[in-house]
Amino acid sequence: MFYISHRGNIFGPNKNEENKIDYINYAIKLGFDVEIDVWFYKDNFYLGHDKPLYKVKKNFILKKHFWCHAKNFEALINLKKINANYFWHQNDDYVLTSSGYIWTFPGKKLYKKSIYVLPEYQKKFDNSLNYKGICSDFIDKYKKKILNLKKR
Repeated sequence: MFYISHRGNIFGPNKNEENKIDYINYAIKLGFDVEIDVWFYKDNFYLGHDKPLYKVKKNFILKKHFWCHAKNFEALINLKKINANYFWHQNDDYVLTSSGYIWTFPGKKLYKKSIYVLPEYQKKFDNSLNYKGICSDFIDKYKKKILNLKKR
């Protein structure tokens, strides 16, 4: 099971810290994967949700715990060139990631290869465990919940 911090968030959304390098590294240090928002602009990679804010090197992008959300077409092409773990979506129900998982929009049917995205946006948590990972702003809470379900 992949436990993926959404933009570095662990205990809830924090707009002032999301996609910042130290914030992301802290989530990794705690044992989580991280979904990061990646831009490619003027021959460089950047992190940032709505625009390129934090310049990063290619080696940073290639960390094994990252799920790179390409935010512009140039990012999509350049993430592919460096063989990063990446995907592109806007409001699609399902997106196939470069590593073969199904990034699943909140509220859509989950499959064995699904990443269950932002369950906090749904009325009821899917506790079927019929998915491969979960991505949330509250990933610590969901990890504990899933580990408790697995103990039963």
